[in-house]
Amino acid sequence: MFVNGLSGSGKDYFIENYLPKNLFHNLIVAANRQPRDGEIDGVHKYFCSDEYFDKKDNFATWSWVNEFIWEPGKQKWFYGIPEFEVFNNIGKNLVYNVIEPRYSRQLVDWFIRHKLNKDYQFKIAYLLPPNNNFEIAQKRANMPDDDIVRRHNTCDPIDFLRAGLHPDWLIKSSKAETIIPEKFKLFIKQLEISK
Repeated sequence: MFVNGLSGSGKDYFIENYLPKNLFHNLIVAANRQPRDGEIDGVHKYFCSDEYFDKKDNFATWSWVNEFIWEPGKQKWFYGIPEFEVFNNIGKNLVYNVIEPRYSRQLVDWFIRHKLNKDYQFKIAYLLPPNNNFEIAQKRANMPDDDIVRRHNTCDPIDFLRAGLHPDWLIKSSKAETIIPEKFKLFIKQLEISK
């Protein structure tokens, strides 16, 4: 399952509070930045070198998120799902928490290339952002140009069309208000029954 939505739309909150822990594996993303306080390598993210990201074959998804503003001397921000993370968790109900639908498309295409797509339902939960989503996201920002990059990364209906995908559920999820569609609740029940 893909959980797509803008920064500050409640993706993490939704995954932590509305997905049964024993039913899903949240794919761990690799990044080429240093761990933040409390982050553990291999638990929160895989912290990799720039050189590791040079080999795109290591990844099921790969992104250079600040490429549009990068200048020599600045850090490049790479993110992606390492292939070993997917291979090590084949057979589980996988969750990919990501902003832009094009990266969800990359993972679908990776499954197709490896002939693993018959075993998976690619479902998309599209998290609708609250009015203050960028204010929420800015509270977590601690990298140069973080706000500019977050605003550049989009998750709009046209982005799903460009990626050849469509959301299965529209979800509003935050501490203030959560609206979970009945069809999503039914999907979870069916997964629990088939486990």
